[in-house]
Amino acid sequence: MQLHNLFPTAVAMFDLGRDLTGAEKDFLLNLPQHANMGNTTSDDNEVLTRPEMSDLNAFMQASVQEYLTTVYAPKNEMHLRITQSWTNYTKPGQFHHKHAHPNSFISGVFYIQTQNDTDRIYFYNDKYQTIKLPTDKWNVYNSESWWFEATQGRLILFPSSLTHMVEAVKGESTRISMSFNTFPVGHIGDDRALTGLYL
Repeated sequence: MQLHNLFPTAVAMFDLGRDLTGAEKDFLLNLPQHANMGNTTSDDNEVLTRPEMSDLNAFMQASVQEYLTTVYAPKNEMHLRITQSWTNYTKPGQFHHKHAHPNSFISGVFYIQTQNDTDRIYFYNDKYQTIKLPTDKWNVYNSESWWFEATQGRLILFPSSLTHMVEAVKGESTRISMSFNTFPVGHIGDDRALTGLYL
């Protein structure tokens, strides 16, 4: 048998390759917060535009562009603009609820402080199953969910429509992550196919 992964969902990982600077940590750890479902979120939803985040912003922008070029390979002049960015604080026993990101094309989550042996991000296949066959041998074809380690210093990019969540913190330290959304800017679609759009 020859198996082919037809129309796969692209989840990409990028490692920062360095520790956060003192200024970056101080900024991210001391942002005012408000309650979210299961955890807390920074009041500031444009975190990456702040001067303290300039290096991290450059890393996120470069990663997003590489994802766009590799996965979508657009022929027209366009890019992805980061529209909102915020920080999540999940204390022991708290969790990050199951959700997706409307009004966004590609979303990202960057892990600032994690317990690498227990923190995981879960992604879900929400497609309707006409026939559901039980199995005890899970693989990428029959799984309804898949997880990756939430590793400190790692950026994960994925389609914003992909449902995801993070389980409750099992250790004693707060899990901190930064999330962001993007939207296409430039020449979108194809004029001759009557799908042209200029943003």
